[in-house]
Amino acid sequence: MGKDATKTLPTHHTASLPPQHIVDLFKVCFDAELYKSDQGVLSAAIQGVKADLYNRDYLAAFNSPEKRTAYCIRWSPSRAIAYASLFSQLRPVREIIKCERNGNASSNVMCIGGGAGGELIGLASIFTPSIDFNAKYATTKSTSQSKELTVKLVDIADWSAVVERLKSSIRDVWLFDHSSDLDVQSLNLNVLKASASDLGVPSLDLITLLFTTNELFMEDKAGSIRFFQMLNNECSSGCYLLIAESAGSYSHITVGAKKFPIQFLIDTLLLGKRGEEAEGPWELVDQNDSIWYRAKDDMDYPLKVENMRFFYRLYRKK
Repeated sequence: MGKDATKTLPTHHTASLPPQHIVDLFKVCFDAELYKSDQGVLSAAIQGVKADLYNRDYLAAFNSPEKRTAYCIRWSPSRAIAYASLFSQLRPVREIIKCERNGNASSNVMCIGGGAGGELIGLASIFTPSIDFNAKYATTKSTSQSKELTVKLVDIADWSAVVERLKSSIRDVWLFDHSSDLDVQSLNLNVLKASASDLGVPSLDLITLLFTTNELFMEDKAGSIRFFQMLNNECSSGCYLLIAESAGSYSHITVGAKKFPIQFLIDTLLLGKRGEEAEGPWELVDQNDSIWYRAKDDMDYPLKVENMRFFYRLYRKK
C-alpha cells in the first residue's frame, strides 16, 4: 500500500468510551506523579526510557519500577486511545471484548507484551459501555450479569505494580460494582520460553501482539519462529490473532543477508509460503499496511499525547 493510500482510524468509535475519558483514567491513576511529586524525577525517568527505546534496548527500558511507571504515564495513554479505536473498528475483536460472540457471555484475551497497560485500558474502554449497570437491580437474572472478560497481560518485565494501580482505577472510575466482571491477570513470563499450557493458549479467543513482535524477533529469531509455530499448533479454531507494529523501515527485519518488512515473515509463518491464498493454519481477516491514529489537539493531559502510524494484521485460526 503506497503512501497515498494511508488511512486514518476514527478518533473515537462509538463502541468505546471517549478518548478524553480514557486519558482521564491515567490522570486519576497517576495523580501523585503527574501533579503532586517532584516533576524532575518523572522527567528524568522518561528521558531514561526514551534513550533506551531509541537504542532498542528494550530490557533496559523497563528494568526498574520507576522506568515502568514513567513509560506508562508518558506513552500508554496514547497507545490506549489508539487501541480503543482499532479494537472497536474490527468487528470480531469488538464482539470478543464485549463478550457478544456466538452468544458467549465470557471471553479470554491474552496481550503479549501488554504489561504497560495500553491494551488493558483499550479493552476496558470497550467492555465498560457494554455492561448493563441496571442489571444488578433487576428481578430476574440477565445474561449481562454473567458477562466476564478475562485479560492476561504477559510480559518479560514485572509490570504487576503498574497493572494493580490501573485495575484499581478501572474499578473505581468505570466498573464500580461490576469490577468482578473484568478479570485481569499479570503474568511475568518470557513468551519465547513459556509453554502453551503456561499461557493457556487453547482457551483463548483473542491474542494481541501490539508493538511487540519486532522486539521478540530482535531478542531471538529462532525462538520467535517456534513461538508462532506453537500458536499454529495450539490455538483453537476460531481464535483471533491481532498484530500491530510501527509502519515503515523501523519494523524491517534482517534474515541472512536480506532485509524485509516483518509482516511478510509473519504472513509466511501463519498463512504459508503463498500468503493469504495458502493452506496455512490461519486465514487473514483484515489488514492495513499503513494507518494513522491522530489524537485531537485539545486532549487534556499534562504530557504529550502522540499520534501513531502502524500496520496491523488480524488473523483467524481455521
